[in-house]
Amino acid sequence: MKTIYLAGGCFWGMQKFFDQFGGVIGTQVGYANGPDKAPSYEEVCRDSGHAETVRIDYDEARLSLTKLLESYFTVIDPLSVDRQGEDRGVQYRTGVFYTDEAQLPEIRAVFERETEKAGRELAVLLEPLRNFFPAEEYHQKYLDKNPGGYCHIPKKFFHMEGAAETK
Repeated sequence: MKTIYLAGGCFWGMQKFFDQFGGVIGTQVGYANGPDKAPSYEEVCRDSGHAETVRIDYDEARLSLTKLLESYFTVIDPLSVDRQGEDRGVQYRTGVFYTDEAQLPEIRAVFERETEKAGRELAVLLEPLRNFFPAEEYHQKYLDKNPGGYCHIPKKFFHMEGAAETK
């Protein structure tokens, strides 16, 4: 099992999006790479410095990190700074946060391809994970509990044909 942390705007939709993939063992939403103190959601909304992030545990024999990251780039605007959709603020910044340096060559290869596609430098951070604090329980699987909840990711991306075919 491997783990990667992805910040892509509101974490509700990012979690729902990645939960559909075969090879994803589990996801958890939380707050990453801010001060070393567990924040409340209210503190995050008042610019605590943390990014809304989804922790993704995946089976690398069934799902490659490359496929995960390519899918991530389909549901974010990689050129937008501190904003995705109508969500604005530092907590909505985009980023790939890793805990295993062995993942870096694969991550960098995806970043290079995405930068080439975009034609300019991406606004997506690439950093080691400094900290991750699980979000409150009511945020976990939020869009499953509240199907009408707002999300910057179009609903069609929550039912992608072939998402289970991921290697």
